[in-house]
Amino acid sequence: MIGNLQPAAAAVGNTPVLWIDEPSPEGGRGYWAKLEGFNFGGIKDRAALHMVERARARGELRPGAPIVESTSGTLGLGLALAGVHYGHPVHIVTDPGLEPIVERMLTAHGARVHLVREPGAVGGWQQARVDRVTELMGRPEFAGAWCPNQYHNPDNATAYEPLAAELVRQIGQFDVLVCAVGTGGHSAGIARALRAEALPGLELVGVDSVASTIFGLAAGPRLMRGLGSSIHPRNVDHAAFDEVHWVGPAEAVRTARRLAERQFATGGWSVGAVALVSAWLARTRPRGTRIAAVFPDGPQRYFDTVFNDEYCGTHGLLGRPGAIPDEPREVSGPGDGVVEWSRWRAGRCGAAGRREVVGAVLGRPAPATTPAPATTPVGAASAQPVGAAPVEGGVQ
Repeated sequence: MIGNLQPAAAAVGNTPVLWIDEPSPEGGRGYWAKLEGFNFGGIKDRAALHMVERARARGELRPGAPIVESTSGTLGLGLALAGVHYGHPVHIVTDPGLEPIVERMLTAHGARVHLVREPGAVGGWQQARVDRVTELMGRPEFAGAWCPNQYHNPDNATAYEPLAAELVRQIGQFDVLVCAVGTGGHSAGIARALRAEALPGLELVGVDSVASTIFGLAAGPRLMRGLGSSIHPRNVDHAAFDEVHWVGPAEAVRTARRLAERQFATGGWSVGAVALVSAWLARTRPRGTRIAAVFPDGPQRYFDTVFNDEYCGTHGLLGRPGAIPDEPREVSGPGDGVVEWSRWRAGRCGAAGRREVVGAVLGRPAPATTPAPATTPVGAASAQPVGAAPVEGGVQ
């Protein structure tokens, strides 16, 4: 507490929920949306503050030591907040896809932005960012620096346990949870907490990007930021998902714009993709099925992309009516040539089947126990791996 005022970090969390009556208000069908855009930087404010707090408590992040991390933007805003709150300089490694407004926000809040200029030969922009983090942390001036390692840090997932509790307080019992999947943090953390206590039968639906490797697709160029990956984050709990949807950028844009027009509540790529799938579930599941969706951010950073006609036209995202499907294509797995909205009923297998699921998705045998990611301080003499195994192609 500062005088009679709370610090800004205390305002993170307890975000509202909104009933989205899609596909039509007359039918009584719809879903609850958790509006994480009401946080300063979006949903990852929660993860950033929690990872920093836990690292400080364990002595891994010393007072005043630098924080260095790779991000496409959202986590960077959260880390900037954590840096101000706890007194750490923050260094954000990103790529040319970062929106100018986000870069300006980062620098305004005291973070230094490091831009990689070329994608990696494998793993694309994402792996190039991870490699730059390793390079920076090997420099003498970064001695004692700490990397949150959001892709593998288990604190990323546990940061979302309060969000799970908020959902139960706000909407009570529900049957289906819909989450975008990038690092895997919020889908794993929320579902795990809910299934452990309040909602043991909860169904988890993951929403990924086409050309993302998370659930086994071949890596490829991706316009969408905030979901999907060109590397394999260990925080993704593959065996926890009952079904997976892959969504393309045109489908996400159409849905985000429709939400803005009809609901006055919208967001960017992730929100558009999650809303598309959630509305379809509301339309096709038995009446009375209660669906909760997590909207990771708001629309502000996307005015030059998702909500910019020139940008969307240049990238072919404003297709004629009927050109974008209203139903997903059913596929039997990631090997079915997924290039547009597609649905895979993966089937949850629980812990006993985890090795088989992860091995099938990653295309190689998985260890019997997923190794705990290192979260100790990273310095020149003890650099920890800060990225996952790279894959061919792909950018983020």
